[in-house]
Amino acid sequence: MKTKTKMPTETSTQRAPTLFDEMDRAFEQMMRQGWLQRPFTGLWPGWGTETKATAVVPRMDVIDRDDEILVRAEVPGVARKDLEIELSGRLLTIRGERAHEAREEHGTYCHTEIARGSFTRSIRLPDEVATERVEATFEDGVLEVHLPKTERAERRRVELK
Repeated sequence: MKTKTKMPTETSTQRAPTLFDEMDRAFEQMMRQGWLQRPFTGLWPGWGTETKATAVVPRMDVIDRDDEILVRAEVPGVARKDLEIELSGRLLTIRGERAHEAREEHGTYCHTEIARGSFTRSIRLPDEVATERVEATFEDGVLEVHLPKTERAERRRVELK
C-alpha cells in the first residue's frame, strides 16, 4: 500500500484585498485598454465631457506671508487685456478669457486638451487686506496678486503668562 507524503506547504501571508487593491486592479486593466477608448464612458455617461467653464479654470497658489497674501494663478494663453481682478472684502475673483485662435485646423482631432473660453475663479482670503495697496503683475502666463494685510490682520505672537 502506498502512502501519500504531504509536501510541506508554504505559509501564506496574503491579506484580503482592500478597496484600494480593487481600484489599482481596475486602473491597471483600463491602462491596458488605453485611454483613447474612454474607459469611464460606459460607467458614468457624461463624465469627461468638460464644459468651457470647467476646462479653462486656472490653477492657483495662495501663500500666506507675515505681511501679505500672495496669489499666483496660471493663465497661459490669456492676454493681459482679457484679465479682470476684483476684490470684495475677503473674496478675490479673477476673470478672464482664453480666445479662440484665428486659424482653423483642417482634419480630425484625435485628442484635444487645449481649453478655450471664459473663466471665473473666486477664493476666500485667510485675512483682511488693505484694498488700496493691492498690486498685480502678469508675466509669462502667470498672474501674481500681492495683497498687503491690514494692521489688525497682521500676526503677532502672544506670550503665555
